[in-house]
Amino acid sequence: MLDLRRRKLILLIGGGAIACPLGALAQQPGKRPTIGFLGANSPAVQAHWTEAFVQRLRELGWIEGRNVAIEYRWAETRFERAPEIIAELVRLKVDVIVTHATANVVAAKQGTSVIPIVFAAQADPVGTGLVASLARPGGNITGLSNQFIDAAGKRVELLHELVPGLRRLAILANGQIANTALEIDEATAAARTLGIEVATFDIRRAEDIAPAFDAIKGRAEGVYVFGDPVTNTNRILINTLALGARLPTVAGFREHAEAGGLISYGANLQDQFRRAADLVDKILRGAKPADIPIEQPTKFDLVINLKTAKTLGLEFHPQLLATADEVIE
Repeated sequence: MLDLRRRKLILLIGGGAIACPLGALAQQPGKRPTIGFLGANSPAVQAHWTEAFVQRLRELGWIEGRNVAIEYRWAETRFERAPEIIAELVRLKVDVIVTHATANVVAAKQGTSVIPIVFAAQADPVGTGLVASLARPGGNITGLSNQFIDAAGKRVELLHELVPGLRRLAILANGQIANTALEIDEATAAARTLGIEVATFDIRRAEDIAPAFDAIKGRAEGVYVFGDPVTNTNRILINTLALGARLPTVAGFREHAEAGGLISYGANLQDQFRRAADLVDKILRGAKPADIPIEQPTKFDLVINLKTAKTLGLEFHPQLLATADEVIE
């Protein structure tokens, strides 16, 4: 009788193990999920974005080194390396890949159709073909749009308001990025409405920046800085050259104005990275990326650098200063 009961118990346990879904096995104690994190810049340049992501994970109960591991990799604006880095993360069998910047997101999508992908910031996910729609992205990818393209016209209008007699605008843009043409089109359309001529200067590496400013001299009264990792990483160099040429600048990253640029207007990327952690949390708890809608920015920052304005001999209308999220003096 005892042997019969023992055999039944063994059968029950064995049957339970066979019937147990893979998802449940993945959540067993001791199974620590791994996040593959591919930054577009260097660790130092985007430290505050990365910290925002990790802090939000912690608030959601995912403690790095305790119940979740993070494999950090950095493209450092050398996007030709992105496919190789993604392939490495795939070999490591990470549970989710987190990245940003169009080139990195494209590399991730091409590198795996199985591992969930979350992008923390991308200018136009539908326009660049990354997702089928904002409501139902499909496949293994979801994330947050930063609407940089949609805000391009607003940036041109702000610079026009601040710079009397602005008639020629130089655009510094990285021509190898998929969404560059879309943003240039938006900025150009806004400029034409205001009677401003536009000339575009291609910068794909740090080495292209100084020659671009040499070419701009005498051909523009203002500079529109395209929002991408190359310009963000080299923002101090860009602003130094712009001030040396007495050219006011507008950009989408608040870090640009903080580093000496005249004005910035765009989505708050620290907030975007925090919200990316929310999406990762959903995926680690069983949600499918295809069913998670692409989210839009909820926080836009207008940052004005008064110190730079004084250096350039420009004055801001008090009403504009009152609407700024931050004024640097």
